Amino acid sequence: MDEQLDLASFKLHPERASVLGEVHARPFTGLVSSLGMVSFVFLAKGDDAARDRRRFTDFCRGHKVSPPDPTAKHHQVGFGPVVLRWEQHSEFATFTWIWSTANSPAARQFGDVSEAAQSLIRALSQTGELLAAIKLEVERDGCPTERAELIFDNSSLAMVNVKGGAGVVASDFRADDKGFTRILVSDLGLTPHDLGALVQRLLEIETYRSLALLGLSTALELAPSVDRIDRRLVEVLEEMQGAKGLKLNNHLLQELTALAVSFERDVAGSLFRFGASRAYNELVQSRLSIVEGECVSGVPTWSSFLARRMAPAIRTCATMEERQANLSDKLARAADLLRTRVDVEIEKQNRDLLRSINERARQQLRLQSTVEGLSVGAIGYYVVSLFAYLAKGAQDVGLHVEPASVTAAFVPVAVGLIWLVSYNVRKRHLKPDDASASAGE
Repeated sequence: MDEQLDLASFKLHPERASVLGEVHARPFTGLVSSLGMVSFVFLAKGDDAARDRRRFTDFCRGHKVSPPDPTAKHHQVGFGPVVLRWEQHSEFATFTWIWSTANSPAARQFGDVSEAAQSLIRALSQTGELLAAIKLEVERDGCPTERAELIFDNSSLAMVNVKGGAGVVASDFRADDKGFTRILVSDLGLTPHDLGALVQRLLEIETYRSLALLGLSTALELAPSVDRIDRRLVEVLEEMQGAKGLKLNNHLLQELTALAVSFERDVAGSLFRFGASRAYNELVQSRLSIVEGECVSGVPTWSSFLARRMAPAIRTCATMEERQANLSDKLARAADLLRTRVDVEIEKQNRDLLRSINERARQQLRLQSTVEGLSVGAIGYYVVSLFAYLAKGAQDVGLHVEPASVTAAFVPVAVGLIWLVSYNVRKRHLKPDDASASAGE
């Protein structure tokens, strides 16, 4: 029988295993009602995330349960009657504690946390900042609306039937006196898998809702700075219209550059936050579309309730992001205009400087020509004097030479030769353009 085909002969991509395993990274946990749970969302990135991960690993080992693998992003362990589900994301980590409420005493109130879960929660401390704290309970109740009205603030109560009609979810999205957001799930026949998927998506809605709204505070913090820079940019542009001279334009350019540096620093800090808010909002809408079925008569749905409050916040973030982009373009254009004006002023100064240098060079050439003329006369005088001595010496030795006549005849020859040598030397040392300028003069 032939051997079965395998991948041993192929060169596998180094990320193939992680890509294939990503869709199974956070599986749904099958749940059976009735139950209660508490979920904590801690912001943690970089060193804080690594430190909290080590703390969770030590916690597991201290309670004699298996710790997470070094590369795992999800881990679930049991501590007797309490189950802990841990998930690590790019900028936050979640700890969800789950316990059964099926045999709870009749006096138990909604949101009461079991003693076993309380002791474990206190024992596992985290260094990251707590963003969301959620209490979720699953109950078997034939009257979900009446039960929700007893638990939540009716002025902000939102309910919806789960798709398929096997459950109802309700919340007022308010923090209770302990700081927890509460969610009620009425189980009307959900299977363990469907209940687990529903609960996880409800927790994700509340988690991502909180993360999405972080961008709103960033937008509100940036608004005064953006207003100030925008106003100052208009003032600088008005000053540019009447600005003359290199000093004033250079001063405006320095001020505009300082504004741009301050603005780009804020943009760099908010770029990730606005992008994350947009992504988290899309995740919230995606989870709502999966969970929601028919509406409950007389009560707002989760989508309509959250839309009235989240949509303006997300639009504010988008508007601020767009405003930052437009202001960045305006700052860049204004800086380019000012830089061009400064360059033109510098070129003008350089042109005037070159003109003055050329004028001085012309004056030096004129002076040099004058000196050269005097030099030709002086050198000619000495050459003629030497020639006169030679003529007298020739007469003294008996040659028929008239010194005065010969010397007089030699004067134009000497001066002409000296001038010709001087002219050739000057022509050889001058550049072609200087020579032409000198010839023009």
